[in-house]
Amino acid sequence: MSALAIILLRRGFCISGSDKSQSPTLSDLSKEKIKIFTEQGSQNIEILCKKTSTKPLVVISSAIPKDNAELKAAIKAKLEIWHRSDLLAALINNQPSIAVAGSHGKTTTSTIITTLLAVANEDPTAIIGGYVPYLGTNGHAGEGKLLVAEADESDKSLIKFLPNLGVITNLELDHTDKYKDLDELIATIQTFTNNCKYSLGNFDCLTLRRNFKFHSWWSVKTKELVDFAALPKKLSGHQTIAEIYEKGQSIGEISIPLPGIHNLSNAIAAIAACRIEGVSFKRIKEGMSLIKAPERRFDFRGIWNGRQIVDDYAHHPSEIEATLSMARLMLETGQSPLPRSPEKIVVVFQPHRYTRTKKFLKEFAIALSKADSILIAPIYSAGEEKMQGINDQSLGECIKNNFPTIPVETGESLEDIIKLIKNHTVKGDLILTMGAGNINSLWEKLKKHKGSKSAQSLNLAA
Repeated sequence: MSALAIILLRRGFCISGSDKSQSPTLSDLSKEKIKIFTEQGSQNIEILCKKTSTKPLVVISSAIPKDNAELKAAIKAKLEIWHRSDLLAALINNQPSIAVAGSHGKTTTSTIITTLLAVANEDPTAIIGGYVPYLGTNGHAGEGKLLVAEADESDKSLIKFLPNLGVITNLELDHTDKYKDLDELIATIQTFTNNCKYSLGNFDCLTLRRNFKFHSWWSVKTKELVDFAALPKKLSGHQTIAEIYEKGQSIGEISIPLPGIHNLSNAIAAIAACRIEGVSFKRIKEGMSLIKAPERRFDFRGIWNGRQIVDDYAHHPSEIEATLSMARLMLETGQSPLPRSPEKIVVVFQPHRYTRTKKFLKEFAIALSKADSILIAPIYSAGEEKMQGINDQSLGECIKNNFPTIPVETGESLEDIIKLIKNHTVKGDLILTMGAGNINSLWEKLKKHKGSKSAQSLNLAA
């Protein structure tokens, strides 16, 4: 929503908005010519209607319930109401666009595409789920011909998009509150893909290979049967060196400043998208040297009492496994983007949604077992009703039953988690917070305790 607000503001629209929760994003929007209401009441709609002779267009996200006071007032005033996806579709469908879909890697892939295009002087418009470090924002109204956006599958709204190029990173069951099974998710992504003028997919994902016919494929495992490949030559804890192939022929070596095989896949997807759009490999190599992970993707926050604190958005078992594999690579190689190589990995995991936790209980246990020890925060409900027998304790018990040698502790609140960090971690540990809820606020809470040093003071880009 914040990215859409900034882009429309830059394009000359008068923007207002409301949010009940204070955040750095809200502070940034307030510094712009955007009227921010910090309460969501019917009076906000009345104020806006009085300010202008033109009826305002109201845009809502899926997080807004039907009984929301502002929404009810907008309906009563007979205002036009759009879902966020309707507005995003209007932007995507109105200019040449690249839309990135898939279960995992959307934000990183779209961030890399945006950065490579920006360095190549294409100045794309960007609507990304996380901050793009090169641009310093998640929403950018570019002067170039292209628009880059994430196509979120969580509420099925991506079927409204008609992009020039659709990039599909991978596919596995998630968002079990919306999809009853994998077949339903496949059908939704197939509709999206059919709406794309040109499609680009991940050959390494068996689900995609079995169910889709893309115009082009990429791989990090083979150069055969694919149009683009990035075969790793050296994997370390702070970068990946790979040979890049097009139609089976090497076009050169590239250094990717993001560790992990999953990031190599994200990178070759972005490289392929840019090559399809006509960007030279020379400009791509220049841009790749400036790539940084988006916010909340192995995001170094600072040091607290000798422990390095890193935050990550991972909230699905596959994402957890990929992030922990990357962290483990840092331990094994002694190389990392952190101030010092970690000695032990302690995961602080906050499950996101009861439905997801129930569906993937054992898968979460398996993925988290890659850590040296585990602290589990209460489930972040995201508005869901509690489920009997599904909570942080049930996940903790599942881990203990399947991996009895791994230390596991559960906390009843984030304040409890801070106590557990004090009592069950030591200097030299990497504290890796994971989840899509409010677990990212843990660093701010830790900072109030003695012994913290921020990422900024250490001159390490987060």
